[in-house]
Amino acid sequence: MYAVGFLGLLAAVKTGYEMDARGPNHYQRLGVTRSSNPLAIKRAYKKLSLQLHPDKNPSPDATDQFDAVKQAYDVLMDMELRDVYDKFGKEGIANNKRYDETQFLLELGIFYVSYGMMVFLLTMGKKSGEARNWTFTGLLVMLVIEVTVITSLKNPIPPWLAPQMTQHEIVWLLHSLFPAFMNGCRSLGAYLYVDLDGQTRKLLLALQEQNKDMLLVLRDIQIGVQNFSHGGSNQRVMTGDTPVTSTMPQATPTGKLKDLQQRLQSSNTNVAKAAQQLKSDVGLFQNTGEGTHFPD
Repeated sequence: MYAVGFLGLLAAVKTGYEMDARGPNHYQRLGVTRSSNPLAIKRAYKKLSLQLHPDKNPSPDATDQFDAVKQAYDVLMDMELRDVYDKFGKEGIANNKRYDETQFLLELGIFYVSYGMMVFLLTMGKKSGEARNWTFTGLLVMLVIEVTVITSLKNPIPPWLAPQMTQHEIVWLLHSLFPAFMNGCRSLGAYLYVDLDGQTRKLLLALQEQNKDMLLVLRDIQIGVQNFSHGGSNQRVMTGDTPVTSTMPQATPTGKLKDLQQRLQSSNTNVAKAAQQLKSDVGLFQNTGEGTHFPD
């Protein structure tokens, strides 16, 4: 979670710095919004032109400020240029760019195929399974937003959402934040990852050890019962020509059963621990109205 928070903070600082370096757009420079009509734009321009005119503005760069306001006014008052500026930014105005479906799909394909391959390579492995799903979902959502924003004849962005940002800037913002989103998904996915195979192996190994203990003790009980039925606890052995009665203590079936009980209790503790860990990690238990039960 610290890593996700750090990535979010770093992405916010980086994106904020880049937006500041880009400078204000035409809407911000005139103090209007995307939904402003030509009359509101004209009023804002007249007010600013009087304030920033080189004859009244003592600033050293007064001429540059006045020219920037005049350029913003010229673009926003021309509906065709305004549409180009909204979709392609200042670069689109400088290059006289227009929407071309073939070129747009080519650029879109190169960008998203490249990022798709990067996501696939960076999310390989079991720990990144969920992160891959989240990241590809985010990439798909970004693709849908970009296609909708660029191909729509009318601006589909609600007026209340970033009212002074252009469609081009919103797409740029999504592209800029996506790497941080991808790495955040990777960090969160690795943190939430549950090794189901490993937990299952632990449970099966514990059950295997318990089964071995049961088989060994049952075999000892069988041997003890056979010895007990053929001579009791005393055995006669030959020492030379003289039979001698051996008084060595022999394990009785009752003792073997107690030993079996102790071993089962010990191994059952390991099985219970493995099952409890598996339960807490992957939720194999079914939650019903009467409580939580392990499936039969």
